[in-house]
Amino acid sequence: MSHSFATPLPRRQRGVALLVVLMLLLIMTLLGLASLRGSIMEERMSANLFDRSLMFQAAESALRQGEDFAATTKPSQYTAACTNGLCTAPNTAADVTFVNRWLLDNPPYKATTAVTSGSLSVTPGYFIEYMGSAPNWPGCDRENPIQAGCLGPRYRVTARATADGRSQVILQSSFTSPE
Repeated sequence: MSHSFATPLPRRQRGVALLVVLMLLLIMTLLGLASLRGSIMEERMSANLFDRSLMFQAAESALRQGEDFAATTKPSQYTAACTNGLCTAPNTAADVTFVNRWLLDNPPYKATTAVTSGSLSVTPGYFIEYMGSAPNWPGCDRENPIQAGCLGPRYRVTARATADGRSQVILQSSFTSPE
């Protein structure tokens, strides 16, 4: 008994497998590029967050130094020229630009201690504005006679930290100190 096995004739290939593989490769490449773009965006966001955090810490450090300095000064030391970062109260009648001195092209900041992290070093600054006397507790200025210690000097301390091409942070506080 003899068996005859017929050998199948070779089919004509049409390249469908090649097209499927190329489509899968294209899809994987697009997914890889999207993932890479997302990673780059996250890296930029974390760098910006780092910059902002460093600038905030530097500005806060300058703000505290300014408050400490204000506590040791007398109202007579403050000038319209902002000598040594000590400014008189803004005079809106004379010049409206002095209301917000921090917006001037060259604000009168006094440099403070540098803050460094890695290769980035920031030297923040501050200026203090004497805003006049104000009550140290509610209603004390309406008493007759006014009690000792009722009125105290008020200061506005403005601090800024910035680095070229990086974040800029400006902080402000109202501060009082006993005379």
